[in-house]
Amino acid sequence: MPRRFKGALLAILCAVLVGVSAPLVAQDYPISVDHAFGTTVIAAKPERIATVNWSNHEVPLALGVVPVGFARANFGDDDGNGVLPWVEARLAELGAEVPVLFDEGDGIDFEALAATRPDVILAAYSGLSAADYETLSLIAPVIAYPGTPWSTGWRDTIFLNAAGMGMAEEGRALVAELEGRIAQTRAAHPELQGRTAMFVTHLSAMDLSRIGFYTDNDTRVQFFHDLGLVSPPMVVEAAQGGAFSGEISAERIDDLAEVDLLVTYGGNDLLAKLSTDILAARLPAVSRGALVMLGNDPIGTAANPTPLSLPWVLEEYAARLSAAVKRAE
Repeated sequence: MPRRFKGALLAILCAVLVGVSAPLVAQDYPISVDHAFGTTVIAAKPERIATVNWSNHEVPLALGVVPVGFARANFGDDDGNGVLPWVEARLAELGAEVPVLFDEGDGIDFEALAATRPDVILAAYSGLSAADYETLSLIAPVIAYPGTPWSTGWRDTIFLNAAGMGMAEEGRALVAELEGRIAQTRAAHPELQGRTAMFVTHLSAMDLSRIGFYTDNDTRVQFFHDLGLVSPPMVVEAAQGGAFSGEISAERIDDLAEVDLLVTYGGNDLLAKLSTDILAARLPAVSRGALVMLGNDPIGTAANPTPLSLPWVLEEYAARLSAAVKRAE
């Protein structure tokens, strides 16, 4: 049977699964959650929480609830078990086993998700299409992103997913706790305050003719702002209209001369190429060493902040950014 199935067959399956789901407990319900695809109404407190796409499972885990299933990690998983280290640590704290992991390498596995019999599906940070949303909604109520795909900040990810669980108050408390941690780290690194930073997307050492970058709509850049860094005008302008990435040709590299700090993904080969490239080497951030190279590892993954990775990576990431800024002084 194909993975992406819809229509009458899925509807029948979901009707059967709902019929055998755990009983729900009413608690100030129904509640309504608005998102990009409309409004989701949840009639009673969900007992079985499932999530899809990146990081949504971290909200229930942070709030002490183990989902019945969530997406297998496909980036930054250094030991290949499908679970990132901060998620492993939280499951251990809760005394819980790893639940069902959905393989999303070829898209959402609707069959596996339906088999977990969820009462709600959390997807506040996701890339759901309208078709995905419609199919998921046949399985259970869905909490989707509020604006555009993959642009939900970590705060709104918590607010929306927590609301979908009937734990809005707990979600607000979690955001306040994380903001307190960030404020302490920001205060410990005054050298970062007001510096211009740019997060360059994956570069190839074989072709530096184009420079891609994330805009203010991307969570990686929003993490910069949390730490006191600011975006150069080019990044701010590219964010207009909702885009979360932009691109310029290498011939315009002088437009980036005022950037104090560059962050990108790559290893020593890319670093060597940047340092010797006739255009890239002209950038003050490159020539002065104000460059942070991230790998396909937990630190590189956590540069895209999530509810559980934030406290796990905060100090080390800020230290790496700080070291790069100080090298350029």
